[in-house]
Amino acid sequence: MIKEVVSVGLAVDERLRVKKNVLEPEGPDGSGKRICIVTGTHGDELEGQYVCYELNRIIQEHKECLKGRVEIYPALNPLGVDSISRGIPMFDLDMNRIFPGDENGAVAEHVASRIVDDIAGADLCIDIHASNIFLREIPQARVNVNTAQKLLPFARRLNLDFVWIHAAATVLESTLAHSLNSIGVPTVVVEMGVGMRITEEFCHQLTKGIFCVMKDMGIWNGDVTEPKTPIISQDGEVGFVNAEAPGIFVPCVEHWKNVQQGQLIGRILNSLDGRVEQEVRAPIHGMLFTLREYPVVSCGSLIARVLGGDFE
Repeated sequence: MIKEVVSVGLAVDERLRVKKNVLEPEGPDGSGKRICIVTGTHGDELEGQYVCYELNRIIQEHKECLKGRVEIYPALNPLGVDSISRGIPMFDLDMNRIFPGDENGAVAEHVASRIVDDIAGADLCIDIHASNIFLREIPQARVNVNTAQKLLPFARRLNLDFVWIHAAATVLESTLAHSLNSIGVPTVVVEMGVGMRITEEFCHQLTKGIFCVMKDMGIWNGDVTEPKTPIISQDGEVGFVNAEAPGIFVPCVEHWKNVQQGQLIGRILNSLDGRVEQEVRAPIHGMLFTLREYPVVSCGSLIARVLGGDFE
């Protein structure tokens, strides 16, 4: 059943509408559990759109297996999705920096407040993001150290490659995930792929993991695949690589591969005079889990992240 979460009038007789699809068991023997799948907070992150499609398709093809309530929110920022804008068009705002919002505030704050109120009370929320257009990410969950004990059991079952536990200082209190966790809704942030693209392999991987979690919760009783065992890491085990000069970054290694400390990752090139501005090297030994996708870089641009350790 399609429901309207919030609707706000705009100029020229248009409206901003955030919608969700509510899927419920047909019989009376439901588990009473409720899971929310949200995405589209940033309009240029499209991986979650495909995951929402797959969840809807599979559940509707096997309605007899549904034993709980599944709520799917494919576009929390519909104007951004429609215009391929990361933020909310016209308001020049990053939607994931205004939660929990304000019922009596400006348009964007009002919308954020209504979204939080609508999700409140859920047994679990999965907040799906893609990377931006600049970086490619492996399928991963990002969890705050303060909520790790509660969220790790869910994150481990999502069929992801990596669970990154962030230090408390790196968590923004204005995000949807922080706001929901603060009111008792366990919320796992998933990030994967690259902006403005759909990586079907990653989307299918996460979809299978969501069904695993739903089965664990008693929401789904259909067949599921055994999820991957993710690598779990904290901030101290991650090495960052940033550009020291502007230019064009050309990688010479593959994403999600082992690198040795000091190994050449790529080069930053000067198109004007043909010089190599920087040979970019791995800061530590480990796995390259983030890699620059967009070639143009400035001083300080993030090039890569390396997860320290030995991996097969």
